[in-house]
Amino acid sequence: MSQLTNIFLMSSKALFLNCTLKKSPEVSHTRALIDKAVELFQDLGVDSEVIRIVDYNIAFGVSSDEGGDDEWPQILKKIKACDILIIGSPIWFGVRSAVAQMVLERLDGSYADAEPLTGQYPLYGKVAGVIVTGNEDGAHNVSANTLFNLTHLGCTIPPNADCYWVGDAGPGPSYIDAGGDRHLYTNRTVRYMVNNLAYMAKLLRDNPIPTKLKELDEAAKKVSD
Repeated sequence: MSQLTNIFLMSSKALFLNCTLKKSPEVSHTRALIDKAVELFQDLGVDSEVIRIVDYNIAFGVSSDEGGDDEWPQILKKIKACDILIIGSPIWFGVRSAVAQMVLERLDGSYADAEPLTGQYPLYGKVAGVIVTGNEDGAHNVSANTLFNLTHLGCTIPPNADCYWVGDAGPGPSYIDAGGDRHLYTNRTVRYMVNNLAYMAKLLRDNPIPTKLKELDEAAKKVSD
């Protein structure tokens, strides 16, 4: 057990959304890299849960509940309960997977669930990171866009909040088949990400963001057309 465990405490909860296109039990390279982060979080006393989005019936839309047999509400409940949110996505055609895109679109509905007094969105007070795998270029694109979207939803992004593995340019073996678990850069950045996310989660829990969005909205209206 790491000596840092007492800093991060057992109460923190990390939630990984694996946005692979592969349904269980098919092997997911993204899940393999996620599992490294899970182990590192465990060493810090942080509990983790991994959800493979395609194993659920998630409707397309931009609300928190699209009705019918939409299972997004049960996932959103877990998102609202976590301290650390990590989006895991493979690279397809140089960008994040369609599943990851759908997750961000569904999270758009969380704006409507703002806290009544402050107007803060449900993801305020949470820290976020991103894990990316692929055998082609696109890791920076996926990370940049996903982390930017998460900041607009209210998440705090600490330094080095992304971890990725990509192979050589063009078609080729993916993370597991290529022995990505031995890649120095990826093994280094997953440790940076996990430690910074865990630290920032505790920092925000002890020092909540005080911004009153509703008051700022009213101030903005007074000087706007």
